[in-house]
Amino acid sequence: MKPSKKKKIVLFSGAGISAESGIQTFRDSNGLWEQHKLEDVATPEAWKKDPDLVTRFYNERRKQIMEVMPNSAHEAISKLEESLDVSIITQNIDDLHERAGSTNIIHLHGNIRYSKSSGPDQESQYYPIDGWQLTESDKCPRGYRLRPHVVWFGEDVPAYETAAIEISSADILIVVGTSLQVHPAAGLINFASTNAQKFIVDPNADQLVVPPDFQKINKGASQGIIDLIKILT
Repeated sequence: MKPSKKKKIVLFSGAGISAESGIQTFRDSNGLWEQHKLEDVATPEAWKKDPDLVTRFYNERRKQIMEVMPNSAHEAISKLEESLDVSIITQNIDDLHERAGSTNIIHLHGNIRYSKSSGPDQESQYYPIDGWQLTESDKCPRGYRLRPHVVWFGEDVPAYETAAIEISSADILIVVGTSLQVHPAAGLINFASTNAQKFIVDPNADQLVVPPDFQKINKGASQGIIDLIKILT
């Protein structure tokens, strides 16, 4: 007899899961990141105008990320791999899922622990950053200055199609820590199969607009994920 196929869980995570580790979120800080407006630090135009400012800003965020630890939600998700086929699609630019032990992760908006060329071949290769600082002298082999591996507002999302395919194959889709207000990422939930079980975990889940076949769990990321995993396993 063939062993039964593992159920496929796709977990779609957002800023709320990292906030429980102490990472500041943009939407929860009055539209400011460390007193900077998003157009000053999170657009291609900002890079062209002042790459030094943008680099310093992401250096500080990288430093903060390296100082915090994965929380119980990250850890509970990683343990799911022991019995289920688990994929993570995250809007977060931190590496807390990886540090908790998860192995199959798609970073929709990039990974701040990496850099990429600011030249025309930005998505051809990513370069790990040793420590928390990226400097003006760090350049790609073609001589272009390295910029953070982050998808800025106004840029395409290279991993979108891959993420859509992943969600379409899910037996169970869990959305956690995102209000589904950032597009095009928010539209990914519409690729889920009509036969998939769907859950959204958020303290304000009842106020979020999602398709009617989603079960809403009105709890924070850690408690909500732990409770949901008990039901699913």
